[in-house]
Amino acid sequence: MLQHTVQTCIHSDTQLKYLLQLADNALILSHRNSQWCGHGPILEQDIALTNIALDQLGQARNLYQYAALLLTEKTGITTTEDQLAYLRDTGEFKNCLLAELPNGDWGQTVMRNFLISSYQFFLYQELQYSNDGQLKAIADKSIKEITYHVRWSADWVVRLGDGTAESHARMVQALELLWAYTGEMLEPCDYELPFIAKQSSFIKAAWEAKIAAVLAEANLIHPTNDWMQSGGKKGIHTEHFGYLLAEMQFLQRAYPGLEW
Repeated sequence: MLQHTVQTCIHSDTQLKYLLQLADNALILSHRNSQWCGHGPILEQDIALTNIALDQLGQARNLYQYAALLLTEKTGITTTEDQLAYLRDTGEFKNCLLAELPNGDWGQTVMRNFLISSYQFFLYQELQYSNDGQLKAIADKSIKEITYHVRWSADWVVRLGDGTAESHARMVQALELLWAYTGEMLEPCDYELPFIAKQSSFIKAAWEAKIAAVLAEANLIHPTNDWMQSGGKKGIHTEHFGYLLAEMQFLQRAYPGLEW
């Protein structure tokens, strides 16, 4: 049963941090997925993952635009979505560590997408009932895309997990590598609590049930490790993140104000 009691935080700093966290997760995952463009195992799936990356970029843009509007109103200084995406430093990004990890092989990429998209699905279902009209509208649009992301990635997890000996071994390896980064998504930090405190236990339970069902279908053993990595939500990132930002932000930093 959904817990439709999402509240809007009236404290602008907290609201901004939460919007940026949602946007950062979408942007960084989009960038990682976009790195597969032209390198997918088959053309159809190359295009599918590229389209997913575009969906995630669109979600990030909507959230950054809203955050930029609030920041402009707060400071009186015009802020744009590009400034938030391309001119913040590593410690200012609030995305979960799971989103920024290297792609690895195809199995690792689809496993990460499945783990994150499944969480986003239940989160955005709840945000559809936010009394923040703009956030609700973003959630309404995003949930349609995320529903496909979950279905696509879950199908691949099953296809590879219950496939050949090699594909199964690669999915086992991917799950073992990524699992320790999943807990950070499920435990809300201080600036998330005003938005999802009452929903967090439901989201976690729903996510765990979805993951367990798909792993069972994929003939993959559910991890029992409960030790989790964290830090991304507070701006403490892995060594990989600096390289990612250097690649993603290069043009805007080298040519300030550049427009296509």
